[in-house]
Amino acid sequence: MVSARPRAASRRTPVRATTSGRVPSPPPSGLISPLDSTFLKALTEPARLEILKLLLVRGPANIETLAGHLPQDRSVISRHLAVLHRAGIVRSERKGRERIHAVDGPGIVAALERILEQAKAIMACCCPPVLPDR
Repeated sequence: MVSARPRAASRRTPVRATTSGRVPSPPPSGLISPLDSTFLKALTEPARLEILKLLLVRGPANIETLAGHLPQDRSVISRHLAVLHRAGIVRSERKGRERIHAVDGPGIVAALERILEQAKAIMACCCPPVLPDR
């Protein structure tokens, strides 16, 4: 026999009205989608950030060179590089039997510009303008 458990009270924070007395409406879900972008998700993993930092500081490198500076196995680094590649953060080029990985500067700039434009649209919907002090 299954007993019914009482539902827990909602822990939501109450919505506060703006200085104009109007409660801001939530942004359309399409405006929040940039926060779920492949680009931002790729950068939320500390190991991928370390790979990116290493490539920024040391320049283009193969997997063997990267593995020499990181605690992860080559297979793990390879999977992280694949995520960074799909996100447009890293590009790779085959040279003989090895693959050289490098930071994709134009790809990063383009992704950041898209995120900035989307952030401006989000702010226009959810954040009241700041009035200057008089």
